[in-house]
Amino acid sequence: MTKSNKPQVKIVNCETGEEIVRDATAEEIAQREADAAAYAVRKAEEDAAVVAKAAAKASGESKLAALGLTAEEIAAL
Repeated sequence: MTKSNKPQVKIVNCETGEEIVRDATAEEIAQREADAAAYAVRKAEEDAAVVAKAAAKASGESKLAALGLTAEEIAAL
């Protein structure tokens, strides 16, 4: 078997234990790339939401501090 630079697909028949390893098709490679791009977008959106939530929390805490609450009182809320 020759070494390939293409991604590999492994198919396992669970009943017989037979394993087939083959090069991915162009469609499988395109789907893999599309899935990776979609994941990257979703991850970036989730990361942005975490940052926004932290900023909102910090803003709320600074408003509570401006009211004269201590850090312990703010944490208790």
